[in-house]
Amino acid sequence: MLPGIGQFLYVVKETRDGEELYKTKVADESRDTLAIEEPLHEKTGKPLRLFSGDRVQLFFLTEGGVKNYFLSKVTGFSEDAVPLVWIEKPQPHQIRKVQRRNFLRVPAELDLAVNVDGTRFVAVTEDLSGGGLAFLCDGNIALNPQQTISCWLLLQYRNGQIEHVPFQATIVRIKKLESGRQLVMVQFKNMPEADQQKIVRYCFERQLEFRKV
Repeated sequence: MLPGIGQFLYVVKETRDGEELYKTKVADESRDTLAIEEPLHEKTGKPLRLFSGDRVQLFFLTEGGVKNYFLSKVTGFSEDAVPLVWIEKPQPHQIRKVQRRNFLRVPAELDLAVNVDGTRFVAVTEDLSGGGLAFLCDGNIALNPQQTISCWLLLQYRNGQIEHVPFQATIVRIKKLESGRQLVMVQFKNMPEADQQKIVRYCFERQLEFRKV
């Protein structure tokens, strides 16, 4: 699979402290090249300065959380509604697929709003990770494995900052409890990287709490 028009890409820049990500999007293409919007730093919004001939490493995400890496070269620049950077289009055999690592799962009781086929209810999470979560809800709510649900999660960090994460998920498993409630395990579906990082940050802070840091 090759990145096409409208596909979000991430440019990876190596630094002394690790990696920095710059987000961009494919705006146009020709037989051998892709035109991407000027890459902007994910956190600061600062543009990445590029020159013709620069070698760049990029990746895009596909179903199942797979990162598709490829190397390319800047071939030129043009002006449209936004500044565009032209890069070499990769060949299919040049794309390296990397499955996301297993995410840390932590216990967490968080408010969760759920919408399934027009039925809305509020639940409480049992645990949480960057790849999915489990929640408790009333046993009389009709839910089925492989069903897609829409949710809205409230996160509060140690510094008091609050984040709201809307997402879609697929029900993986349902466990009926003796209390009459049901435990529902879900996997996130096509969650944007920025929202996933909010959850990963929360899980990391929870882990620190357990270690009494």
